[in-house]
Amino acid sequence: MLRCSAIIVTYNSGDAIWTCLEALTREDCEIVVVDNASHDETVQRVEEFVAWHPVRLVANAENLGFAAAVNQGARESSEDVLLVLNPDAIPEPGAVKALLQCLETSGAAATGGALLDNDGQPARGFAFRRLPTLTSLLCEVLLVNQLWPHNPVNRRYRCLDADYSQQQEVEQPAGACLAITRAAWAAVGGFDEQFFPVWFEDVDFCQRLLESGGKVIYCPVARFRHSGGHSVGQLPFRDKQMFWYSNMLRYARKHFSSGQVTTLRAGIIAGMLLRSLAALFGARQAPLGETLSAYWTVIRSAR
Repeated sequence: MLRCSAIIVTYNSGDAIWTCLEALTREDCEIVVVDNASHDETVQRVEEFVAWHPVRLVANAENLGFAAAVNQGARESSEDVLLVLNPDAIPEPGAVKALLQCLETSGAAATGGALLDNDGQPARGFAFRRLPTLTSLLCEVLLVNQLWPHNPVNRRYRCLDADYSQQQEVEQPAGACLAITRAAWAAVGGFDEQFFPVWFEDVDFCQRLLESGGKVIYCPVARFRHSGGHSVGQLPFRDKQMFWYSNMLRYARKHFSSGQVTTLRAGIIAGMLLRSLAALFGARQAPLGETLSAYWTVIRSAR
């Protein structure tokens, strides 16, 4: 029977971490928490938890980014399977065991669980997706998906028509809940730490895993309640824009042709100009000055 090491990367996760740890203690797995220099009570909460249940805590003095922290956790762990789990992804009873059984019976290299929205249904479009193509990323950056979310490209990319009740081969489960055999992890070399601080590191990992011949499975009976985005939601709007688009380009440079990268870069610039125009007419997520500054920063970096 496979055994699991749960690797949880925290950043100002004090409100979520105790519930996650408590749920994992019922799943009979090794627990490793890597904290990326939280400013809240996260480390204190973990230390309090350690008093009654063994948890290995790695407290970084600075934020090394999600990918580097997961790699740290993998080095500190010892079991057959690495479960990369966000602190706001709470396993229902038996969820981790279900993931391990799925790996064992399917012969897969990795598996993702059913991440549940507040209504208890799998997060359609998020729990798993296909690997991004130039077309799917252009639809994202050029506002096509915002204006027409159910367009054919987006439906295919986000697997909106998939049957989420069925176990199936997939290309990219969400990194919020991703179980990987240690052999597959070692063969691929873990996460690429150049994806800093977050976004696209899990996509890149799954791409490399599939290219190495590994199989990835979605396991619907492994259910995790997921609130989502508690750490990235703390980032300033400008930083979120910069990290998202810079890591998108990093992914493209690794996996697309040079001509496709040039096209994507032009699409990002055009998309930022469209977003700037929309912001002037009130369609913005932050104050106008902050929004325009963020968009123009992305334009300059994408040139």
